[in-house]
Amino acid sequence: MKDTLEMREVYTRALEQLMKEDERAVVVEADLSRGVNTLRLRDEFPGRHIDAGIAEQDMVTIAAGLSISVGKIPFTHTFAPFISRRAMDQVYLSVGFSNANVKLVGSDPGVSAEINGGTHDGFEDVTLMRMVPNMTIFEPVDAEQLRQAMPQIYKHVGPFYMRMFRKQTEKVFDENYRFVLGKADTLKEGTDVAIIASGIMVAESLKAATALHEQGIEARVINLHTIKPMDTEAVLKAAKECGAIVTAENHNINGGLGGAVCEYLSGVCPVPVKRIGVRDHFGEVGKLDFLMEKYAMKASDIVKACQEAIAMKK
Repeated sequence: MKDTLEMREVYTRALEQLMKEDERAVVVEADLSRGVNTLRLRDEFPGRHIDAGIAEQDMVTIAAGLSISVGKIPFTHTFAPFISRRAMDQVYLSVGFSNANVKLVGSDPGVSAEINGGTHDGFEDVTLMRMVPNMTIFEPVDAEQLRQAMPQIYKHVGPFYMRMFRKQTEKVFDENYRFVLGKADTLKEGTDVAIIASGIMVAESLKAATALHEQGIEARVINLHTIKPMDTEAVLKAAKECGAIVTAENHNINGGLGGAVCEYLSGVCPVPVKRIGVRDHFGEVGKLDFLMEKYAMKASDIVKACQEAIAMKK
């Protein structure tokens, strides 16, 4: 079932509330105010909404300056590849090296860029952001998780990157859910294999777990929403109790969530790990379902990877 609100509307409503509560909250964007529905904030909060134009490096530098010089708490937004690979020098030095309290938001990550094509597909943003010391990386699953996360993101002090799907997502959480930044969510218990997923791949992982259950295989499903710093306790527990791991991410399998899990487990609890995601490809034009099929990111692909990981245990 789809959420009723798009993620960008949840994001903007949360920003609006934060800006009402704290005058330090400001918005700095790169010509995408209409695309993320924040244009209304310009009139509601005069002087606290800055459009840097199609100049992502300037956007990041402005945000860092506002944080360091006058104590503002900026939220910046543009497409995921533009806030990462295009503005990486500014992210690394102006935000990371300076330890600026800036919230970087990259929208339409991975294949969710759809018809914007290969130039806009963010397959490498997590890899790049992971290389920045002090950077926290978060990817919300659905509207409820994003709604609960925004106040915690605001209170978190230091460089922060959120990769955000802009449109409607599959509903995973309800109002009874309680979000904790940095703490992974175990959505389904199981001991045969653990699926560790983020973003839109969480819904696919739950579908895969249902299909595996029908085969007599019980898969644990973990939403690793905070990719850095990773909840190593949850990952290690899954490795020890399940003995096999499958990671699923809307990103290149090299250097992203799958890479982070493999790097950690190789040093503390080596187990078979199969990675689902984009495999060393540039992006292309296409609708979401088509691209997920092309890059082998569907529930059926996760099922196959789980079967292979379990076989490797033997």
